[in-house]
Amino acid sequence: MGVIERIKAPATTAKKRGNMVPADLPLNSILKMDCIEAMRSLPDACIDMVFADPPYNLQLGGDLSRPDGSMVDAVDDDWDKFDTFAAYDKFTRDWLAEARRILKPDGSLWVIGSYHNIFRVGTAVQDAGYWILNDIVWRKSNPMPNFKGTRFTNAHETLIWAAHGEKARYTFNYRAMKTLNDELQMRSDWLIPICGGQERLKRNGTKAHPTQKPEALLYRIMLATTKPGDIILDPFFGTGTTGAVAKRLGRHYIGCEREDVYCEVAEDRIAAALPLDESALKTMQSPKAAPRVAFGQLVETGYVKAGAVLTDKKRQFKATVRADGSLLCGDHQGSIHKVGSLVQDAPSCNGWTYWYYQAEDGAMKPVDDIRQTYLLATEV
Repeated sequence: MGVIERIKAPATTAKKRGNMVPADLPLNSILKMDCIEAMRSLPDACIDMVFADPPYNLQLGGDLSRPDGSMVDAVDDDWDKFDTFAAYDKFTRDWLAEARRILKPDGSLWVIGSYHNIFRVGTAVQDAGYWILNDIVWRKSNPMPNFKGTRFTNAHETLIWAAHGEKARYTFNYRAMKTLNDELQMRSDWLIPICGGQERLKRNGTKAHPTQKPEALLYRIMLATTKPGDIILDPFFGTGTTGAVAKRLGRHYIGCEREDVYCEVAEDRIAAALPLDESALKTMQSPKAAPRVAFGQLVETGYVKAGAVLTDKKRQFKATVRADGSLLCGDHQGSIHKVGSLVQDAPSCNGWTYWYYQAEDGAMKPVDDIRQTYLLATEV
């Protein structure tokens, strides 16, 4: 393209760990151009985290239909097509090299992919000098079936989390992740539903993007490996999931996207996203026992909003929900179970039945009702 065409949110002034962000850094903007060209326009070591959802290079041939004859809305866009594996590998090496150049020494890289591409990408990540910290399995609670019945249902995707290099420092908010998971250490397999319902963006009745990622996935990644005020770059911005979640969590974003229609959808989506207030952004660094669904999972999926107020049945105590699923009630903070026990001066508490919320009809209901709603909505 040559000229950077920016779709920009209202201007902001940001401080990062005591240092001013470069004045010409296009914070909260979409750079409407090829991702490699866009990254080349940025200075060295200016980004705290890169989240990349690159083309999967699905190599699909022919149409895919359901047993009833209806067509599956599969990925057949030009941006996912490469002539050869060699061409895909070169593209991968080129964008990874630019991403590493603009990443701060203590920054980190996240890349997501399917079995079609993640092994090739993983090799390129290591060859580029990154140091792999974890591979995360995103296990889909409601995956698309294998309509032909010729293979196992493809029910997961893989994420690679990598540091700048073997000796590099990086951000990991361990205690916030433990709190998000009801005080049980967060594992490397994440059960999160695919996009559906109101979250699935559509234009003219069809999906705005074939591989839109759920906001809950980005919420967990950002809460785990960034801090408020950090700058997150997404080279394959799509419909702006990264930007919307960054805005919610008080982070800055820079997106790269060359498709006009995706830029339009992303701009509208991010404009509608509501940021959390400062008190809700504060996270616990905390403590035990995870049921099938953690309370933090309801927060990251939007079933419970950060900043919401919960009360006991008699309305003696009020507790504010924070971004990592912890509660703040006076001087007490912790999981729904811990804070429930502290306010009662009791040895233990089942937070699911102790804490109540006000439903749309005005009735007070236990938060366990929300958990049951979530389970019904996401069961396979």
